[in-house]
Amino acid sequence: MQTCDEIAIRCVSLVRAAASLGMIVGILLSSAYAQDMPPTNKAKDFTGFWTNANLTPVTRPRGVDKLVVPPDEARRMAASAPILGFPRDEADHVDYIDPNAPAPPRGSPDFGVKGYNSFWLATGDSLARVKGEYRTSNIVDPPNGQIPYRNSTRPRDYRPAGGNFISGAGLYDGPEYLGIAERCLIAFSGASGPGMFTPVYNSNYQFILTQDHFVILAEMVHDTRIIPIFANASQARTSHKPDVIKPWMGDSVAWWDGDTLVVESTNLHPIQAQQGQIALSPKGRIIERFQRWADNEIFYAFTVEDSEIYAQSWTVENSFRPQSHMYEYACHEGNHAMPGILGGARNLERELDAAREAQR
Repeated sequence: MQTCDEIAIRCVSLVRAAASLGMIVGILLSSAYAQDMPPTNKAKDFTGFWTNANLTPVTRPRGVDKLVVPPDEARRMAASAPILGFPRDEADHVDYIDPNAPAPPRGSPDFGVKGYNSFWLATGDSLARVKGEYRTSNIVDPPNGQIPYRNSTRPRDYRPAGGNFISGAGLYDGPEYLGIAERCLIAFSGASGPGMFTPVYNSNYQFILTQDHFVILAEMVHDTRIIPIFANASQARTSHKPDVIKPWMGDSVAWWDGDTLVVESTNLHPIQAQQGQIALSPKGRIIERFQRWADNEIFYAFTVEDSEIYAQSWTVENSFRPQSHMYEYACHEGNHAMPGILGGARNLERELDAAREAQR
């Protein structure tokens, strides 16, 4: 029969063993948990100036099968990354464009595309670095890095109006025929969101986070989204505006999921839904997530859900890095092409009227 002392010793041993086991389990759990938690003490601090400039394309380039590449491969890919679809090593990709050179022939590969020389581009100098990893595409799901259109290509009814501008085949009789970019309606690279892509220049933002609102000011076309924050997802979703209201950049509501701010957007303006970078039917929605991953990084992701246009939902991941300030973007003020385009259309009308009059 055991004495009291022996029982006490065994109890102490069991307690110590349990404590040791608890410490081991705690260490293992904290180690695993730390991989999913941002290493920053600024969990809900988004206010400031940020940029998402990088050279990573939205979709995975042909011949690239990996989402994540090591730093040396990322540097090599960045050095040869195409700009506006044209390789950097092309002989005519130079900083100087002859102002007296004629326009390229209609229908040529560079018609309407090489309107900028490289002086104006500000794409960053590296692939996107997200949570310490260099990415080859913004799209992370589907795993092939491609937009999963139902019929493999973007629906004809949801085609960017810029296609007319590039092809030279568009109608220019009135301002309504011109696309989002030419009319300076909203940021024309998908920069203003919902679902914010990286433009080829002016990729700066100002975020202002208060207790009940999140404000996103995009430098390009100085678009501003003012998003109310609700207590939870259920309350936010019941606070969407009536479907008949379809504002530019959609109807957005937000809520906190731990240290991640979730933004749900529906009811995009029809022109943006059809001509913007993300095709969206009236039933579609876009879910954005903002998380302060590090002192110098906001992890940003969005998922597009629309079964009418896409075979499955698809997700983009990117990061915002600190920026010192923003610049003025005088789109309407500097839009000298618009009166020229419309003036040319009126001149053609006068010539046609004169020709008809001469035939009488």
